Amino acid sequence: MSHDAAALPLHRKTGPAMVATPLVALAFLNFFLADARDGLGPFLDAFLATQGWTPFALGTIATFGGVLGMVATPLFGALVDNSPRKRLLVIVPVILVTAAALWTLAMPNMVVVVGGQTVTAIVGAVIGPALMGLTLGIVGEAAFPHQVSRNEFWNHAGNVVSLAGVYFAATFYGLSGIVVLMVVTAIGAVAAALAIDPAKIDHKVARGLGHDEGEEGPSGYSVLVGSRGLIVLAVVMLVFHFGNAPISRLVAQQFSVELGTPFRTTALITGVSQLTMIGAAIAAPFLIRRFGLASIFIIGLLALPIRGAIAGSFDQFWMIYPVQILDGLGAGLIGIATPVAAERILSGTGRFNVGLAAVMTVQGIGASSSNIVAGTLTQDFGFHAAYWLHGAVALLALIPFLIFRRDVAPHARDTTG
Repeated sequence: MSHDAAALPLHRKTGPAMVATPLVALAFLNFFLADARDGLGPFLDAFLATQGWTPFALGTIATFGGVLGMVATPLFGALVDNSPRKRLLVIVPVILVTAAALWTLAMPNMVVVVGGQTVTAIVGAVIGPALMGLTLGIVGEAAFPHQVSRNEFWNHAGNVVSLAGVYFAATFYGLSGIVVLMVVTAIGAVAAALAIDPAKIDHKVARGLGHDEGEEGPSGYSVLVGSRGLIVLAVVMLVFHFGNAPISRLVAQQFSVELGTPFRTTALITGVSQLTMIGAAIAAPFLIRRFGLASIFIIGLLALPIRGAIAGSFDQFWMIYPVQILDGLGAGLIGIATPVAAERILSGTGRFNVGLAAVMTVQGIGASSSNIVAGTLTQDFGFHAAYWLHGAVALLALIPFLIFRRDVAPHARDTTG
């Protein structure tokens, strides 16, 4: 029996043929969501920068969307915990986010951009918790860390393919090629979600009730307030994402305006980090098994100040390679470590999704507030000042993590008894 099969609840059939279908569908879902979950994603800033938008205006829009997503995320986390329709909680946001992105491309004025980002921020906030709930409900607690790494592998692989597609489409077909690509990936994500057999999702396990008698744990923000590990995890993520979030956006703005090719330039810049994230996803399970969960937090947190220093020291286009490789290493490992840490901290509470959503909300405060700070710094003092400041911030995240690392990154719970 496979490792994943062993992690499934005992009341199900667990032969390899029965396990393969939901995991294959989950892989395809992560692959297509790479492009479909964020709409224009990293291309929005580069596209609008070439339409005359200033760094401050772009930072303000990003902050606005981040605040909306921050408010919506814990509500959706609670919804995912209590909903048996987790596939629908992926499908509906994908459709709405894609429609908003197409609307923005067609009419990039203030009203449309703000409206599109509002829709993207609010409905897009449900996709992350829903995907984590689906994953935990399909594979179970024991296989969850390994499956999160698999999810990230397929997500980043989808990003690389999507970025190559954007580069090709923009080069040969212009904006119409981008539109077709977005529609195709949205259809693929919806089809993959529908391919997951709902009978294979254990909704009790999906909310983190694998090890108790089924009694519900605390709800809402009380999950965050009642757990020191989750509080410190949230603080570390707030500081890390405050430092990390704007750097790729600023690099894309800087060189898109300089080179006059927003989609191709952003595809290349983002592609470097996504390829590195594939390697990070492959390495993460080994690092967790061999050195513990704390090791990948430490590597990820140390990557950011080095990244900021390189970006702040050089103007040549070649600097995107080490800067984005470090982004892929740092953000890639942190992205895997965060849900694994939340699952371990909240094991048995029945509030995994709302607890993870609370962490995502706090990290969203860091990411969204950083955009307007970075935009102001860039407009007043230039790109280099923003790179240096945001890169240095990560050192502040490392301090509480090292002090409370046993609470933030506990050992896996023994499920063999």
